[in-house]
Amino acid sequence: MHFLTGYPGFLGGQLLPRFLAGDPTSDVVCLVQPKYLELALAAVAQFRLGSPELARRIQLVPGDITLPDLGLGEARIAELAERVTTVWHLAAIYDLSVARSPAMSVNVEGTRHTLGFASRCERFRRFHYVSTCYVSGRYAGIFSEDDLEKGQSFHNSYEETKYLAEVEVRRAMTGGLPATIYRPAIVVGDSRTGATQKYDGPYFVIRWVLRQPGTAMVPVVGDPSTTRVNLVPSDFVIDAIAHLAALPHSIGRTYQLVDPNPLTVAELLDAVADATGKRLKRVRVPSRAVRWAIDKVPGVYRLVGIPAAAIDYFSLPTHYTAFHATTDLEGSGIQVPPFVSYAPRLVEYMREHPEVGSAAMM
Repeated sequence: MHFLTGYPGFLGGQLLPRFLAGDPTSDVVCLVQPKYLELALAAVAQFRLGSPELARRIQLVPGDITLPDLGLGEARIAELAERVTTVWHLAAIYDLSVARSPAMSVNVEGTRHTLGFASRCERFRRFHYVSTCYVSGRYAGIFSEDDLEKGQSFHNSYEETKYLAEVEVRRAMTGGLPATIYRPAIVVGDSRTGATQKYDGPYFVIRWVLRQPGTAMVPVVGDPSTTRVNLVPSDFVIDAIAHLAALPHSIGRTYQLVDPNPLTVAELLDAVADATGKRLKRVRVPSRAVRWAIDKVPGVYRLVGIPAAAIDYFSLPTHYTAFHATTDLEGSGIQVPPFVSYAPRLVEYMREHPEVGSAAMM
């Protein structure tokens, strides 16, 4: 039996049918926050339309990873511990602006509690943990898949708490827990359809450009000709995790799911201009001044729609390597498509779905 947290989140919702298809004799218990239960039921109903057999193997259980017993009670935990063999831990607050207290509660304590549950499972095979490349924080230089504790500081509580959570997972691995860690870069929509669950990261820039008539003014921080932004479409992330998770030798490994040839900020803006059909006027400004204006000047955030916390990701000094991911994906046909090849679909989806917001599931 599989146990999944973070359902019905975007990645969890797409991963679930993939690992069930790869393990046709197993069921899955999805731990769902009570406030998202109705949304989860609707997602399962969609599965039922296309794959009733798969839907019958999904069990939704209201719970809460911030509680030591996951909100399930000791009797239910003991029962599941007898049956669960695989845990997929995706639940986290994916929000650059999140306050430290809730981020610690969900990202760190929630991971610790989920690891505690996994340690009780009698026939346990693997703990799959979705982290992020940005556990690197402000580290300047090359950050490999084997790197974690590099003395780095952090831009925000999201980065810090995902780092602390990964420290917990690696500590459990050192203690003998079979686990695999996946670190995506900035995840955008599906490269084939443009579909996404929320607009953040580069979407803030795209939305700002779309809101302007004629020539769009875009603030630029740092050196746009050298600073790179690492973007990966969600379908690549899902395909890569599904493939890597099925490899016996991937136990104990960390995979950075990144674009090996990320665009510079200048190249990214060129791609956005082409995809939106807009002319861009780039205005060089100090990053500190931009963040200050967004946070402190009334009306600036409402005007531009770009959170101050997002500005840092257009001037990161970090380069991510992906030796393990590249090696273990070789021959699978799974690779990152160039951003310019799917940027028009992201823009088209934004235009057709203005109802999609930027808020994270909390």
